[in-house]
Amino acid sequence: MIYRFRVILDNDTDEDVFRDLEIKEEDTLEDLHNAITQSFGFDGTEMASFYVSDEMWNQGEEISLFDLSEDASAKLMSDTVINSMVYEMHPKLIYVYDFFNLWTFYVELAEIIDEIEGETYPNLIFSKGQIPDVAPEKFFESEDIDDFDEFENDLDIDDYEHLDFDENWN
Repeated sequence: MIYRFRVILDNDTDEDVFRDLEIKEEDTLEDLHNAITQSFGFDGTEMASFYVSDEMWNQGEEISLFDLSEDASAKLMSDTVINSMVYEMHPKLIYVYDFFNLWTFYVELAEIIDEIEGETYPNLIFSKGQIPDVAPEKFFESEDIDDFDEFENDLDIDDYEHLDFDENWN
């Protein structure tokens, strides 16, 4: 079977930017990563991860391009078959490319079709919009600095007597 994905750039511009891709269900998430980077014109050399997502696009489990964990426990794109993570009842992923710029994409399974004999997959079937020169800026839930009170527990940062450490440790 062939999975048709719509990959939408998370941006706040008037122009929609997305790509529709076809890929074999038994290909890996690394194959999907390569198809996405190529379809948007990235060189594919930056760190990237997929995240399992629910219906509300909440970020869940990470599947990485490279294992940077100390205990080699990361779930890797190269070891993860697409249909093990995405299927009709669970059609959404979040894809983040280049952790310095945070290009963020919503990846949604749009359709499952039969493979067409002689067709090459992965396949870019539709492209809309141009990717901007820089990644869209990310906004967090609160833009009001007063909502972020790092001293909300009333600690006095100049009061060292109540801290739980030995000041003569060296």
